[in-house]
Amino acid sequence: MGALSAEERQREIVRSARREGSVDVTALASELGVAKETVRRDLRALEDHGLVHRTHGGAYPVESAGFETTLAFRTTMHVPEKRRIAAAAAELLQDAETVFVDEGFTPQLIAEALPKDRPLTVVTASLTTAGALASAEATTVLLLGGRVRAGTLATVDHWTTRMLAGFVIDLAFIGANGVSREHGLTTPDPAVCEVKSQAIRASRRKVFAGVHTKFGAVSFCRFAEIGDIDTIVTSSQLPSAEAHRYSLRGPQVIRV
Repeated sequence: MGALSAEERQREIVRSARREGSVDVTALASELGVAKETVRRDLRALEDHGLVHRTHGGAYPVESAGFETTLAFRTTMHVPEKRRIAAAAAELLQDAETVFVDEGFTPQLIAEALPKDRPLTVVTASLTTAGALASAEATTVLLLGGRVRAGTLATVDHWTTRMLAGFVIDLAFIGANGVSREHGLTTPDPAVCEVKSQAIRASRRKVFAGVHTKFGAVSFCRFAEIGDIDTIVTSSQLPSAEAHRYSLRGPQVIRV
């Protein structure tokens, strides 16, 4: 790639972030033929313009009403990492009999990793998760009703939250678009935020499971503080020092 202007580099970075789901400083420096500090300056400029969220060693695109990655897209990104995280999260089931499974691909993988040889009630807003578990004889699936969001195939709005409010759930597996020590767990859509908030309130134990690129990122709507979560499960790509900083806010942090 020939020498590009700052504006051209930044456009290319945004395109890469939206295409790949995230970008890495080292890889971008190599691809663009510039120093890492130049890439970091570009990322700071893009963050100032609200186009990306910087994370540890990279960035990922802002998810907003105008741009939010679909479930289909998420099934193609960081898949080995998500499978490791899901397997480790499922091991936290312990003696729970009722489980909430959030929308999203990683929570779906957690649901599929749950034991099928013991009675379990799974509450979910995700049509894909409900479909994946429907044939498990020992599993009772409760699909929350509501408006179905096309991109995520999950239900939202007052029907969903009202149904959730009637439950006391042993364990919730929660996802998020961004996780930061300052702003907690966030998501771009207010309707999704309400469902996640209600799931947090309804559940005795809360587990956040997500890839390393979620950390340090912030979306529009906050639905929980870090201290509201009992356990964080992520990959070893989150630096151990950063994981320790999150653990000081209350949750156990598991890196796999």
